[in-house]
Amino acid sequence: MQLTPEQLLQFQSDGFLILPNLFSPVEVALLRAGMDRVFRQDDPANIREKHSQVVRTAMALHQRDEVFARLARHPRFVEPAQQIAGPDLYIQQVKINVKEAFTGEVWQWHQDFATHHHDDGVPEPLALNLHVFLDDVNEFNGPLYFVRGSHRFGPAATRHDTTTTSYPLWVVPPDVLKKMTARGELVSAKGSAGTALIFGDVLVHGSPPNLSPWPRAIFSLILNPVKNHSTSEKRPQHFHHRDLTPVVALADNCLSGAR
Repeated sequence: MQLTPEQLLQFQSDGFLILPNLFSPVEVALLRAGMDRVFRQDDPANIREKHSQVVRTAMALHQRDEVFARLARHPRFVEPAQQIAGPDLYIQQVKINVKEAFTGEVWQWHQDFATHHHDDGVPEPLALNLHVFLDDVNEFNGPLYFVRGSHRFGPAATRHDTTTTSYPLWVVPPDVLKKMTARGELVSAKGSAGTALIFGDVLVHGSPPNLSPWPRAIFSLILNPVKNHSTSEKRPQHFHHRDLTPVVALADNCLSGAR
């Protein structure tokens, strides 16, 4: 799958791209079944909410379930990523972020690059985050918020927040965010299950708590150029994988029959 010239221009301008219905209901059902399997595992890569103890993030999915091993190599992700970031990309991170109904906690305002750089020693903000919604995402169940165009500011000053949630994060302080929002509007990324997102390593984003009765699960694949690989191994490998083999796209129907 190739992005159109218009889509590439929009990505360069906004810092993100929303692709409605990129995955079919049948494919989403396969992914949700895989999610249920990995969530039942007693695994340190299943990170739980600070207060409710429900799963917040499940990581290293491509090493734990065949359906996610195939999704991490799906051409609808790999080929657009290669258009944007170059041909030789490795699988940096594979996870699902969940906002459980009523109890899903906040993701603070942040740029992914800050964590990749400070915690994993990634030199440059070249990685791409590729998402697919596993639930319908609406304005009430904790959608991602983007600051449109914030990638043009480059890496921001950040601080390490180890208290707000169970997931330590390098966050963008309020004064920095105010400067960015003075020049770029806030956008809420919403859509039906199967909708995909692509955004870069310095796009500022976050999400509110989920106070609604509807869960919100989003699959995330991060692909990074091999030349930009991590230089630190202080975090467990499920946070940042160390196999630098360039990812190769599978066939478009690769999810069929996966379990």
